[in-house]
Amino acid sequence: MKTRILAGAVIACAMAFVPVVQPPSLSASASLAGAGAANPAECANLSTLKLPDAKVTEAAAVPAGATGTVRVPHCRVAGVIGKEIRFSLLMPDEWNHKFLMGGGGGFVGTVQNQAQSVVNAGYATVGTDTGHQGSITKADWALNNPERQENFGHLAVHRTAEVAKSIIRSYYGSTETRSYFSGCSNGGRQALMEAQRYPADFDGIVAGAPAADFTAIGAQFIKDMRAAFPDSSNLATAPFSPEVLKSIDTQIVDKCDALDGVKDGLMDDPRKCKVDVAALTGLTDAQRAMLKAIYAETKNKDGVIYPAQPVGGEGEAAGWQAWITGLSPMLMAAQKAPSSRYAFGTEMFKYLVFGDPSFDYTRYDLSTYKKDTARAAAILNATDPNLDAFKKRNGKLLLWHGWSDPALTALGSIKYYEQVKARDPKAGDYFRMFLMPGVLHCAGGPGPDTVDWAAAIDEWVEKGKAPERIVAQKRAGVGAAATVARTRPLCPYPQRAIYSGSGSTDDAANFVCR
Repeated sequence: MKTRILAGAVIACAMAFVPVVQPPSLSASASLAGAGAANPAECANLSTLKLPDAKVTEAAAVPAGATGTVRVPHCRVAGVIGKEIRFSLLMPDEWNHKFLMGGGGGFVGTVQNQAQSVVNAGYATVGTDTGHQGSITKADWALNNPERQENFGHLAVHRTAEVAKSIIRSYYGSTETRSYFSGCSNGGRQALMEAQRYPADFDGIVAGAPAADFTAIGAQFIKDMRAAFPDSSNLATAPFSPEVLKSIDTQIVDKCDALDGVKDGLMDDPRKCKVDVAALTGLTDAQRAMLKAIYAETKNKDGVIYPAQPVGGEGEAAGWQAWITGLSPMLMAAQKAPSSRYAFGTEMFKYLVFGDPSFDYTRYDLSTYKKDTARAAAILNATDPNLDAFKKRNGKLLLWHGWSDPALTALGSIKYYEQVKARDPKAGDYFRMFLMPGVLHCAGGPGPDTVDWAAAIDEWVEKGKAPERIVAQKRAGVGAAATVARTRPLCPYPQRAIYSGSGSTDDAANFVCR
């Protein structure tokens, strides 16, 4: 499964927490060989299928090429679980006997499936709105509604997976041989939540840039917005122009690019880049103070709430401009939010933490954060390092994160991975993490950001061999005209890709994991 974020700050804000999924590779499509076939004429009959506490509202055969990213003929089933959990299930005419559910980004609000295009490789695939309708960046649906909060937090994905499997078995007259989940951002949080709370749902799980510590991420967003937009009545002026952000980015890359042994515009590990904000040129004292606050850990009197923000991605339109410093004309028009962190942070505390639409972020200093967020954290946070039940089922978990992610710091994923490893030193047998230099949130940025994660998790589950090296691509152009501009191996953390010393630095063959 491949992901790519569209360029541009406005589009990036609109796509907040949601990667655009590209079709699987030809190698993945090869898995159709020997696949089971369905009878398209039977698809419409699914509209009369009886399910406990669920209803099919639409069942229609869809011919090849009828929709954008889905090229193969398939049966599309839509329905509602319980009172309002909507879903959409795609079942290809030529089935590989496997099921892969895709996650949803942000606050969801529409039926989303970040893995939808895997249907082209023969997978049955489903997505859900997690039990509410609305904007991806708004959470007013949660106000005084515990059922919707529980559905969004964890329950809707589990229930959708169960209903989808029932429909799949009815349609094909056969049980799936493997089941997988793949999602990024909030979809990555959903992935970890499945491994932690519902370990029997999936054989393999892919968690991309997971918003795992959801309430702590909200605290970081509030901290950063207090720094970048201290006056809530003056949100129409960005604290940094795009040109200044690009200058910051360039100065940092120029200083640290070669630390990994290769001068290629990428920082292999931004933690090794020691930046003195006071030494950056072209900034005012106020801007330097903002930078220090945004790069810093999120703390209160009790200690660290959330890890720091690594340097990198400041100058990308889909980087800091979209996520942190703004401005996003679309978000401003829709909800008077200058950036995605502003939108998500304020909405989270208004509707999921305090249940108070009048919440004022400028007056909240996080001093009572732990008490304030306890109830929400119990529903939303996917931070439990105990994966024993998932391990016992022989489940496999892949976690990946872009080093230049402006939405969710990669250090948060590292923290979770290290907690799991500390609890279970043999966690590498079922859980591996891959970090992606120069990659923004879920995709984008100068780093190789395109990976067939569906093939990677399927191979690990099917063959039982943990991935030691996964090749990522950076593509130039779009659609059929796209070409591969650079490849680079991703290595299981804490290994990293080391240049062999000869050959093109744009060719993964010239790097080893060490």
